[in-house]
Amino acid sequence: MTATAAEQNDLAPRGSHPQRWLILGVICLAQLTVLLDNTVLNVAIPSLTTELNASTADVQWMINAYSLVQSGLLLTAGSASDRYGRKKMLVAGLVLFGIGSLVAGLAQSSGQLIAARAGMGIGGALLITTTLAVVVQIFDDTERVKAIGIWSTVNSLGFAVGPLVGGVMLDSFRWGAIFLINIPVAVIGAIAVVRLVPESKNPRGDRPDLLGALLSTIGMAAVVYAIISGPEHGWGSGQVMLTAFTGVAVLTGFVLWELHIPYPMLDMHFFRNQKFIGAVAGAILVAFGMGGSLFLLTQHLQFVLGYGPLEAGMRTAPLALTVVALNLTGLGARLVPKMGSPATIATGMSLLATGLGAIALLGRHGYGGMLLGLVVMGAGIALAMPAMANAIMSAIPREKAGVGAGVNGTLAEFGNGLGVAVLGAVLNSRFAALVPAAVGAASLPAALGAADGEREQQRITDAFASGLEASQLVGAAAVLAGGLLAAVLLRRAERADAAGPAPDRSDTARADAA
Repeated sequence: MTATAAEQNDLAPRGSHPQRWLILGVICLAQLTVLLDNTVLNVAIPSLTTELNASTADVQWMINAYSLVQSGLLLTAGSASDRYGRKKMLVAGLVLFGIGSLVAGLAQSSGQLIAARAGMGIGGALLITTTLAVVVQIFDDTERVKAIGIWSTVNSLGFAVGPLVGGVMLDSFRWGAIFLINIPVAVIGAIAVVRLVPESKNPRGDRPDLLGALLSTIGMAAVVYAIISGPEHGWGSGQVMLTAFTGVAVLTGFVLWELHIPYPMLDMHFFRNQKFIGAVAGAILVAFGMGGSLFLLTQHLQFVLGYGPLEAGMRTAPLALTVVALNLTGLGARLVPKMGSPATIATGMSLLATGLGAIALLGRHGYGGMLLGLVVMGAGIALAMPAMANAIMSAIPREKAGVGAGVNGTLAEFGNGLGVAVLGAVLNSRFAALVPAAVGAASLPAALGAADGEREQQRITDAFASGLEASQLVGAAAVLAGGLLAAVLLRRAERADAAGPAPDRSDTARADAA
């Protein structure tokens, strides 16, 4: 495809690529590999500690360097794909990810592995943003929701099966194999992208916003670092507070800069679009509910119900399996045209809230109630996530699809971290209120170890279970409120679009044919 044809394709309101489903399979494979590396390293911690003489701080940086760099670069990567070409950035992301995986797999020291993981994070940021942007380009309005549903399924699957894949690999090979397995995927993916994926980019060719890229990267990285380090150092510690303040201040400067320049990386006028705002609010709170609930579920299963780590991991699988099953059957894609995006999102987030509530109220004394809650949560996520991703992408012009994908990825990172932080704080507050004597213990096992007798241990366990119940109910209430808010804003936006676009240059939403 020539550059001119690519530009025309960018602006076309509809039209699908003849090999779109094959292309979707290729980019979903690349996406899956990136997402697996968010969680796969956790199971290798004992091996890394032994073979690389890694300290606790080293291990934390091995895990966090990847997510920190990736989340910090999402907006910049999306903007670069719009400007320089999504196909070029997709290939570059696969190459960087493959090289980083090779270096990580052959690393001989903690420093080498940390640096390699950071390099993989750069490739991961390019892949996450360009894969969704390419989906928007090659699918027309009638098939886009289904395609985004499959893309969302891969997201859920990647986070869920990472520890399982890592465990299987470590059962037969040394720890480096969990990275080296990425290399053939990256090579095959790069060849397939070069041969199959059409090039597309923003035909206007805006000047690069270098200061905006720098500010967004520093600000997002600082905020994500504060969220990551909060549970370890304490949310009120000087280190966490200073990092969070720095991140918020830099992001404020980013917003002011983007409003000031004529060629912004992220057009802040998007946030005057009710459709965009509604989808953003919903996306943050779905990620909030999913990230926070998974953080709490692992503790619930191990500390309250008494399962081991592997058993606990297996018992969270119904959540991901439900998402995969419903999205692969295309349920959400069929419901959106019939019900509309607002009703689909409201239904999905109501189910997610109901599932969280069921886990809180029915899962305290056994796995049966928790299983019901996990399945209902999975059904809600399967409905809400593709509809919201489609709403975000359709509220942004096609030539800015990379930035839209960057916004979507950034919201997911932010919502996950916010869910862990807020629901974790509710858990700790409730636990401390019920058992003041246990305050200051490093963990629930430490508090139990210091308890005076079985009766006191039972009181501490009951208090922890009560804290989990309270935090899950708070999460359910937040998700339900967010779903209703998103639905109201999206409905108002649809009515405004039907009445005709407002005469304002901030009107960035294309008419959504769906």
